[in-house]
Amino acid sequence: MNPKKIVLLGSTGSIGRSTLEVVDRHPGAFEIVALAAHANTKLLAEQYRKYRPTFLCLGAPDRAEQLKQQLKGESVEILSGNEGLLSLAALEQVDIVVNAVVGAAGLTVSIETLKNGKSLALANKESLVAGGPLFQPLVKKHKGRILPIDSEHSAIWQVLTCGRPTEIKRLIITASGGPFRQLPAEEFPKITLKQALNHPTWSMGDKITIDSATLVNKGLEVIEAVNLFEIPIDKVDVVIHPQSIVHSMVEFIDSSIIAQLSSPDMRLPISYALFWPQRVESEFGQMDLSRLTSLTFEPPDTAKFPALKLAYEVAHTGGTAPAVFNAANEVAVKAFLKEMITFDRITDIIASVVENINVVSEPSLNDILAADTSARKLAGKEIEKAKC
Repeated sequence: MNPKKIVLLGSTGSIGRSTLEVVDRHPGAFEIVALAAHANTKLLAEQYRKYRPTFLCLGAPDRAEQLKQQLKGESVEILSGNEGLLSLAALEQVDIVVNAVVGAAGLTVSIETLKNGKSLALANKESLVAGGPLFQPLVKKHKGRILPIDSEHSAIWQVLTCGRPTEIKRLIITASGGPFRQLPAEEFPKITLKQALNHPTWSMGDKITIDSATLVNKGLEVIEAVNLFEIPIDKVDVVIHPQSIVHSMVEFIDSSIIAQLSSPDMRLPISYALFWPQRVESEFGQMDLSRLTSLTFEPPDTAKFPALKLAYEVAHTGGTAPAVFNAANEVAVKAFLKEMITFDRITDIIASVVENINVVSEPSLNDILAADTSARKLAGKEIEKAKC
């Protein structure tokens, strides 16, 4: 078989590096056509020297000249900014675009990938959250495909092969509960950045780690599931599962519940997406069931973690509301990472912004982008009022 040709966006991040590990374990199965990063020129240059792609792209245009100097004399085309990312998504020779860009910045390149009839291996959940109403029409019109990389959505995708869409009773998305599952709510204002970045089971980038601590990440995944699997929000549940072994479940109309289990290793869902529709032999995610002392489940505490409840409300509202929710969260998390606000204020800021931005019920891409911009501006004002 000819190698699958891949564009990897976000190659220097956690998902990007894991994707390249999968590529390394299967020599000859893939060809890296392009790599893109936000600003890490040092690692991107190292990746270029190993994989020799035809194209490189930096999301931060001011770093492009620096990369050119690092790779002086090399025959590689260096692009930059959002226009560069869109160009990579449109490359005719590419089979799969892996979108591991962080945040809503990944939205337009996801759309461009599907417009060009490509397979979109999606780790950028914010695309489907913010632009959800736009995606399934694009898939149907241009014959592209979305291959989910998030472990929860990959699990659901795999389990859904066990039944027909009309036989689905509900999707059950699992959540570790994050590092503060058992911490009293009155302690939340005292949570430090170091504590919030110490996830109990997963190793992830800073933004998604904070999202996991607030349960915003689970809210985003709920909204993503609605748009990815075309299922009503009332059929999507969340259950806390601290061991992170069961990655999600599907309950069918006969009351059978089927789950996907593996160790918390992102290389497994990445492998499933890249090799789909085949499965390949792999050691990723292997585990010894005899060493598991227990698998426990409990309902989420939405009083202590109100962001999850807010995400359900936003999903019910639809339109541009999820884009507002996502944008406000991105700005608030960035402020917390800079220690400008306390941990408990993240959700407060999101709620305030969602309440004060008008919703467009049947949005165009421009409507979604405008809502994103408005939400970021309002979140910035809320942060100024809430600074530590």
